[in-house]
Amino acid sequence: MNKQNETAEVKVPSVKVIPLGGLEQIGMNITAFEYNDTIIVVDCGIAFPEDDMLGIDLVIPDITYLTENIDKVKGFFITHGHEDHIGALPYVLKDVCVPVYGTCLTTALIENRLKEHEMPKKVKIKTVKYGQSVSVGDFRVEFIRTNHSIADAAALAIFTPAGIIVHTGDFKVDFTPVYGETIDLPRFAELGKKGVLALLCDSTNVLRPGYTMSEKTVGRTFDTIFLENGDRRIIVATFSTNVDRVQQIINSAEKYGRKVVVEGRSMVNVITTACDLGYITKKDNTIIPIEQMKSYKDEKTVIITTGSQGEAMAALSRMAANIHKKVTIKPGDVVIFSSSAIPGNEKNIFKVINELSMIGAKVIFQDAHVSGHACQEEIKLLYSLTKPKYAIPIHGEYRFLVAHKELAVNMGVEKDNVFILSSGDVLELSEEEGKLTDKVKVGAVMVDGLGVGDVGNIVLHDRQQLSESGLIAVSITFDSATGEVLAGPEISSRGFVYVKEAEELIEALEGEALATLNMIRDRGITDQNKMKSVIRDDLADFLWKRMKRRPIILPIFMEV
Repeated sequence: MNKQNETAEVKVPSVKVIPLGGLEQIGMNITAFEYNDTIIVVDCGIAFPEDDMLGIDLVIPDITYLTENIDKVKGFFITHGHEDHIGALPYVLKDVCVPVYGTCLTTALIENRLKEHEMPKKVKIKTVKYGQSVSVGDFRVEFIRTNHSIADAAALAIFTPAGIIVHTGDFKVDFTPVYGETIDLPRFAELGKKGVLALLCDSTNVLRPGYTMSEKTVGRTFDTIFLENGDRRIIVATFSTNVDRVQQIINSAEKYGRKVVVEGRSMVNVITTACDLGYITKKDNTIIPIEQMKSYKDEKTVIITTGSQGEAMAALSRMAANIHKKVTIKPGDVVIFSSSAIPGNEKNIFKVINELSMIGAKVIFQDAHVSGHACQEEIKLLYSLTKPKYAIPIHGEYRFLVAHKELAVNMGVEKDNVFILSSGDVLELSEEEGKLTDKVKVGAVMVDGLGVGDVGNIVLHDRQQLSESGLIAVSITFDSATGEVLAGPEISSRGFVYVKEAEELIEALEGEALATLNMIRDRGITDQNKMKSVIRDDLADFLWKRMKRRPIILPIFMEV
């Protein structure tokens, strides 16, 4: 009998890349990486609500996939401390309580955010240095120094059994950073020599040719503005987490003998943390409490505030609307918007600018900001150093991702190896091939006050309808024993018509409702849900025929 040797097929290891947010939009960045029984998550951010999300404070990613695979999830690895990368952690960690890893300033900002929330379990937050690696399950993750508009930004080299994956986070190449050293390009080159399986690269500025200007150029702009406006109070609005920008405002204030006032809760928290950790340096008496501002002449002060995106409740918006308790905008004040507009916020920003201009303030909107994201030549540099087999454009709207694909192909990545993903796609990568293998549940979870996820599309639709057409309530009181109508129908209105000036319409509506009630009684309908439905439909038809409007109609039944 001949013995037959069968050679078992060797399976090439593959790793799954699963974006749970951050694609097709700006913000809400979160990506899962999975191999066998290990899942790690990179970033966990929020997004600003869209215009039609009435009353919504912020939007966080749907993490159903993580909760369904909770035993596999080993940790969150955070690239930097901006809200679109850390803002959802207080909500997500309540359901997925695993360790969080990040650099020094990043973890400090995360700890601040968690203090604002009641966490059911203590979260392990671990600070990692550049060049240090963290091993979890089947992965080893190394933090690599990059430059961005916040200190301590990092790219991640994710070592997997299938190969090395590089995630850039938000980055740019800044050879003269305000704080720290320049991006660690030699480390990216070393990884390229070892062989990079995939590069997930920031796409925010992929449509812009050339290079992003150094953050230090803004400092020179501030110096010029401070010099030219030496007889005026200066107010600067920027992102609270833009620590390097704040440092340069403080530098200019000290150079021209001004005291600095910090306004806005998030701004105060971040600057306090950055100062405590040494990321912002200043003289002992440079920053003063807002209560002491009146002790100094206007031209000897500068206010750093939140509200650069026109947020309704931010400090600058309240100043512009003259409802701020401690700061009143005066004619001649110089207001600097030191940030670019996040897509969708332009309307709110211009509203605030108009209000400031009407008061008589001088508004500077241009040239007081540089981007924290890489332009085309910097992105090309990363590709030339890492030489990835696969390219996965991230962080951007679809048009950005398409442009990024073209750039990657021009840099030598095979066209079929560039993947434009949608949130929820499961991309499986190995040395042999890359392919989409599945789709997982993703979406936007809306946060309204303390409510998380309790406002959905139906509620938003109702809010939209209320905002457009208003509400009509139909109150009817019944005898609980006989079912006879004791009072009503009584019509009340909110946001539809002013009742005192529309008595004829209200009387007509009450008559129509009474006729509908009589019809309901004649048909022997006693189910209250059915009765409400009939009243709602009849009044809706009546109002549409008479006014071509569709308010929300709310029948209210009471029994006595």
